[in-house]
Amino acid sequence: QVLSLPIVVIVHGNQDNNAKATVLWDNAFSDIERVPFVVAERVPWEKMCDTLNLKFMAEVQTTKGLLKEHYFFLAQKIFNDHSASPEDFQSRHVSWAQFNKEILPGRGFTFWQWFDGVLDLTKRCLKSYWSDRLIMGFISKQYVCKLLSTEPDGTFLLRFSDSEIGGVTIAYVIRGKDGSSQVENIQPFSAKDLSIRSLGDRIRDLGQLRNLYPNTPKDQAFGSHYNKEQTGKD
Repeated sequence: QVLSLPIVVIVHGNQDNNAKATVLWDNAFSDIERVPFVVAERVPWEKMCDTLNLKFMAEVQTTKGLLKEHYFFLAQKIFNDHSASPEDFQSRHVSWAQFNKEILPGRGFTFWQWFDGVLDLTKRCLKSYWSDRLIMGFISKQYVCKLLSTEPDGTFLLRFSDSEIGGVTIAYVIRGKDGSSQVENIQPFSAKDLSIRSLGDRIRDLGQLRNLYPNTPKDQAFGSHYNKEQTGKD
C-alpha cells in the first residue's frame, strides 16, 4: 500500500471550490509521516501566507507574488481585525474554520471562496495586468480612500472587490471646485464583463480616469493593453 495525494469526491460542480480548499489545506499543512487523514486544525499565519502566495503564483502562472501589504490586508480579512499591526498577525494561528467554514462578516461566502474567486478572475482576465504590477488588488476600501484623498483629480487604482466573488473594481478621486475630494468606486467587473471588453479598453473608455496611483498617466501605464480599435467601428 502507499499513501496517495489527497482526494475529494464531489457530486456536483458547485462543490469544487470547497474540495479545492480541502486539498490545498491537506497538501500544505499535513506532515509527511502522518497518520492518514490527520491534519492540523490550526496553522501559523506566516505558513498560510506562504501557501496562498505559492497557490496564487502557480494558478495565475506569474512570477509576481503577493507583497507584505497584501498579506496585511488578507490577515485583516481572515481574522476580522482592523486594529492589529502587521507584526501582531505574525504570531497568530489561523484555523480551518476561519479559512473555509465561517462566513465572512456581512458577506455570504468564506475567506477561501473569496480568495479562489480572485484567483480565477486573475488567471482568466488579469494575468498580464497583475504581472505588470498595475493592480494593487488586495487593499481595503478604507485604505484606498486614505491613499487617494490627497491625490489630484482623476487619480485611480484597481482593487479586488470585497463584496463580490471574482470582481475587480476601479477607485478614483474627484475633486470639487472648493478642493474637497471624494473617492468613487466603479461597480466591479466580473470575468464575464472582461471577456466582452478588456480591462485596458474599459479604462481607456472612462474619461474621468487620468493617472494610475501614484502619478503614472493611464495611457503610459495601460497603453500596451489597449486593443487596436477597428476603423469605422461604432
